[in-house]
Amino acid sequence: MRVLSAATELSPGPRKVCVAIGVFDGVHLGHQQVIRQTLADAHQLGGVPVVITFDRHPNAIVAPDRVPPMLHSLPQKLRAIASLGVAHTLLIGFDHAFSQQTGEQFIRSLARDFGKLGSVCVGSEFTFGHQRSGNVALLKQLGAELKFSVHGLAALALDGEPVSSTRIREAVRAGDLDAASQMLGREYAVAGTVVRGDQFGRKLGFPTANLDVAGLVLPPNGVYAVHARLGDRELCGALNLGVRPTLASTAPRLQCEVHLLDFAEEIYGAELELTFAAKLRDEQKFPNVESLKSQITRDVAAARALFA
Repeated sequence: MRVLSAATELSPGPRKVCVAIGVFDGVHLGHQQVIRQTLADAHQLGGVPVVITFDRHPNAIVAPDRVPPMLHSLPQKLRAIASLGVAHTLLIGFDHAFSQQTGEQFIRSLARDFGKLGSVCVGSEFTFGHQRSGNVALLKQLGAELKFSVHGLAALALDGEPVSSTRIREAVRAGDLDAASQMLGREYAVAGTVVRGDQFGRKLGFPTANLDVAGLVLPPNGVYAVHARLGDRELCGALNLGVRPTLASTAPRLQCEVHLLDFAEEIYGAELELTFAAKLRDEQKFPNVESLKSQITRDVAAARALFA
């Protein structure tokens, strides 16, 4: 999939451009419906389908105190979009200047820079532009003028409730990863860049890869058996998610650290994506480091047994 930073990079020639617009956090079943409608429109019109999304949640700029924790890192989101067969994604850097555009200015700029719009597809409740000035009604008004069709698709329902990023976040926080996976349409996973930690695990004989998961929603603290994807390689491991209560700290912080089984390479700066096979135990405080080490030994053995 080609990731564009500006609409003018596409050069579609005489063909119309069909777009799906959204934050698309999680690229869940509802988002997939919007994107597939755009692919269908482009096929029908002989046009070019493009997904338009943002490099961060808009609230990071317009309402910093109300930024939800994200379901996906940006690389995860782009991979999920690509997996649907999308050839082009316009990734907009959402900054203060962009946030000042009205909804009408945004759509007119797309029509100008792409050449000609064939269709615009969004969720029925989607709003966009400065002070939420853009919505489906505005799109239909502009569509009549600029000759593009509009789809405002209602949310999909699962178990009688709409599928939404908010609902999936609640399921992840509650540890109901099966429900989260159902709504995502694929297995729930968390991904992050491997960063340097304090190497305490290495001192205990269990080196860990520490993931930067800042800004992501996470399952409850505890120890999990996980599958890990490193590039095109599949690994297994034991993940500790929590604040390490056994170790004295004046400012405990959440850590996501995975011991990869039978693996001893340096992978700082690489991305790891983890899927959860089973929860082994809750987070707990031990009386001393030796007790902690004994428990980690049992945790790793339990993970090995699970994957055997």
